[in-house]
Amino acid sequence: MKAIILHQPGGLDRLELVEKEEPRAPGPLEITVRLRASSVNYHDYLVVKGAAPAIEGLVPLTDGAGEVVAVGSGVTEFAVGDSVISLFFPNWVDGAPLNRFGPEVFADVPGDGVHGYAREFATAPASAFTRAPKGYSHAESATLVCAGLTAWRALVVEGGVKAGDTVLVEGTGGVSIFALQFAKASGATVIATSSSDEKLERLKAMGADEVINYRSEPKWGSRARQLTGGRGVDHVVDVGGPATLPQAFSACRVGASVAMVGLLTGHEGPLPTTVMMGRQLRVNCIMVGSRRAQIDMVRAVEVNGIKPVIDSHFPLSHLADAFRYQEEGRHFGKIAIDI
Repeated sequence: MKAIILHQPGGLDRLELVEKEEPRAPGPLEITVRLRASSVNYHDYLVVKGAAPAIEGLVPLTDGAGEVVAVGSGVTEFAVGDSVISLFFPNWVDGAPLNRFGPEVFADVPGDGVHGYAREFATAPASAFTRAPKGYSHAESATLVCAGLTAWRALVVEGGVKAGDTVLVEGTGGVSIFALQFAKASGATVIATSSSDEKLERLKAMGADEVINYRSEPKWGSRARQLTGGRGVDHVVDVGGPATLPQAFSACRVGASVAMVGLLTGHEGPLPTTVMMGRQLRVNCIMVGSRRAQIDMVRAVEVNGIKPVIDSHFPLSHLADAFRYQEEGRHFGKIAIDI
């Protein structure tokens, strides 16, 4: 089978397309999947660039989608021909996050601690997959694994978003677009930000009720608050981290929920703790989600007819080009990898 491997110490020029042996036949409680698609995430980018430690010859990419081609004994959830998607945390079944921290958090994450899905076939425990939404292409399904589930957990599982709430989403990456879609499906009002007027128009076309250009309005938190009549928003999905959190907090009502899902602006920085305490904010640090949450999300996207926004497609052999395109930051939604 064809696969992409990453040579150490990392870098886009350290990705290589190789021929590898096809995977072994599935053992008890295992399945073999013919992978058809993946998508790139910021986490994958960090691994490939060498910002996170990885083994020599790692097969990258967390997201995987395809069809089951073989089933081991004892497997009852899947049959040959079923469309499935992978899990970011294969061993997090339900409930609280796994009790791990530091590098151990990613010990079993595909494309990080273990081989990922930039390959044609994979044999793994059946529990490392869930079914894909009916009617989705493999590329559409793959986008749900990391970005979709992160947004779902941030707003639905942890945030408890409901009709009548106001949600603030930042930017036009995969998580933010999914957050917009999940919020609208829940009956919420959405305020969206971007530095591009063109992208803001696209956000409005997708259902955003209000939009803010954060470049022309650097105090966009105050502007978002004004748009709620001074009350403040109920939820924020923050992708930036240190540089964006102060404005995110400024936008909030008393008791609002802030989901910190990314660190695009760095790993450390001062926080306005007086604002946080004064408004009694609930700050949740979100790292994807459990298998149970993914099953619930799949059912929700089917019921609501939610379709992912895919900006562009790259073949597996051009994975480095997909990451270069991601670096440029011009994409709107997800970047798909066709296998």
